[in-house]
Amino acid sequence: MVEVSTFRETILFMNKIGLYDVILPFLLVFTIVFAILEKTKILGTSKGPEGHETTKKNINAIVSFVMSFLVIASTKLVSVINEAVANTVLVLILIICFMLLVGAMHTGEKEFSLERFPTWLKFFMFLAFIGIALIFLNALGWLENILGAARGANMEWISSLIFLAIIGVIVWLIAKEPSKSGGESKKD
Repeated sequence: MVEVSTFRETILFMNKIGLYDVILPFLLVFTIVFAILEKTKILGTSKGPEGHETTKKNINAIVSFVMSFLVIASTKLVSVINEAVANTVLVLILIICFMLLVGAMHTGEKEFSLERFPTWLKFFMFLAFIGIALIFLNALGWLENILGAARGANMEWISSLIFLAIIGVIVWLIAKEPSKSGGESKKD
């Protein structure tokens, strides 16, 4: 008989009581929705004791509470959240590993920051967005459908669409206005 460690038994117990498929998704959705409602002030504000405008926390909390319960009532949504968040953490770990490799090759004379390389920063943000979009498409089961449709499609159509996209990018690059920030100084 294989002996299970105490920590593994604790994790199995937490799984049995619903920590991973009820409590944590509930808290995640509640926190995100509540933060968005507080930041956007969609449900209104009221005057505080000193005349300051404050958000209607009680209404924001109730709406967040209801939305969180509706999400955890759907096992499909909970499984999508669990899979997507776990895979998004993998993307974060890949980014951190990349930054460690870049840091190992850095001279150390100045602090390294991608903010000094805005093109690379935008490129990596675009890659992270694409990665997260693919993660959510896969968690929803839509990625298989898209890939299946692409496999069954006529290759002439696909190559024509790719060719048109390349032509469109080239035309956009040629026709765009050059930025005027390089040579001219601002006049007051």
